[in-house]
Amino acid sequence: MQKYFRGVGLDIGGKPDPLSIYTELFPLISSVQTWDIEDGDAQYLKSLPENKFDFVHSSHCLEHLYDPYEGIANWLRVLKPGGYLIITVPDEDLYEQAQFPPSTFNGDHKWTFTIFKHESWSNKSINIFHLLMSLENIKVCTLKLLDSEYRYDLPRYDQTLTPVAESGIEIIIQKYTHHESQAKGMHRQEAFVSDSELRIHLNQYKNDLHSLKLANSHNPPFQDQSDL
Repeated sequence: MQKYFRGVGLDIGGKPDPLSIYTELFPLISSVQTWDIEDGDAQYLKSLPENKFDFVHSSHCLEHLYDPYEGIANWLRVLKPGGYLIITVPDEDLYEQAQFPPSTFNGDHKWTFTIFKHESWSNKSINIFHLLMSLENIKVCTLKLLDSEYRYDLPRYDQTLTPVAESGIEIIIQKYTHHESQAKGMHRQEAFVSDSELRIHLNQYKNDLHSLKLANSHNPPFQDQSDL
């Protein structure tokens, strides 16, 4: 996670367990601003300018907003080009477990989330695929169901109360740089590299492959069944 947590960050909905108290685990973080209810509505972040933060983090806040689509768009707005947005939301099957609304385990939840379903038992279900497709100029880095310690055989119970289980979905997206926005995707440098050592290093890969092909010209690739 050190790749994502670096520089100046914003932790949305961080209280009472803010990211700022864990900064020794992320030495590339220079500072983290915690944003919670007394700072204003997390759906709008009205007092924050565009392109301010190197990363924006939010754990289990998006489901409390009246409009998660507008919320995530504003979270992306305050993120610098090239910065990362790291979000965790509850998975509707693992957490709400087919009873919503209201939520059995958190009465302030306004939405449920799934990575993708054609149909959901929840009439407030949001497909993460659809949510991400509503955003422009982003790259999806991670979209992951957090169930590695989840016990599927337990009776209906809030497993986030246990010491190990997660019942969520992790989303990590990167905001395009200016050049990526123009290119509508990854922007590469020109082929010429000024650093001579880097040129030697990268060209050696091509030379090695060429030498390997010459040395095995009698043997088509992936067809050598000779005894070892």
